[in-house]
Amino acid sequence: MAPLSVIPLSGIGEVHPHDDLPQILSAAIHRLTITPAPHDVLVIAQKVVSKSENRYVDLDSVHVSEEAERLATITRKDPRLIQLVLSESTEVLRAKRDVLIVRHRLGYVMANAGIDRSNVGGENRVLLLPQDPDASAAQLRTKLATSLGVELGVVICDSFGRPWRKGVTNVALGAAGLPSLIDRRGEADRNGRKLEVTEVAFADLIASAAGLVMGEGAEGVPAALLQGLKWSATSNNAAALLRPVQEDLFR
Repeated sequence: MAPLSVIPLSGIGEVHPHDDLPQILSAAIHRLTITPAPHDVLVIAQKVVSKSENRYVDLDSVHVSEEAERLATITRKDPRLIQLVLSESTEVLRAKRDVLIVRHRLGYVMANAGIDRSNVGGENRVLLLPQDPDASAAQLRTKLATSLGVELGVVICDSFGRPWRKGVTNVALGAAGLPSLIDRRGEADRNGRKLEVTEVAFADLIASAAGLVMGEGAEGVPAALLQGLKWSATSNNAAALLRPVQEDLFR
């Protein structure tokens, strides 16, 4: 197996609404001393994708419903933020002090519908997730292929908490040009025993590896290039990683 390299893309700076994000990322890759190749994967923080897509909302513009007020009393969160969470969600799964877990309209189970107030500028400004992260990843991949002359895999990542473990880790919200989920059921292990349940969250593993160099705070590294990956499975987008509601054993 070839060594795996995780290379941070630095010097990108602040991304603004309607900036040409593919051009910004392409320029950052050109500044590297390596040449991108097929099966390389570019991991991009959800936040810069959302910023370029102008997914900002001013909290002062939000009309608060009775349900948002009720949940705000329980969670002790800003009712305007709660209203946005409800607008971005299909179901509230848990509400308690300082905690609001929902099923996002795209199917993610997450805190606060992924709405972010850090590193977005302005006391009353928040940032929503991209409208369609898989579509965003596909568009970025197409435009990057034109400027770089090579088709990279693209993963759009965000940090998630885990229900049974402390801390956050990066996961894939959107993906294009690689298998997000690799089904290994039916293969044999080293002893010839058939694998019955093994599915590999390949895009999540890639996103988590990139998180080691991208950071979670003030590092200012919104993307990383991974080299040395290999796969033969058919590409599928990040939606393949979502567990269907009917398989949720904890409802």
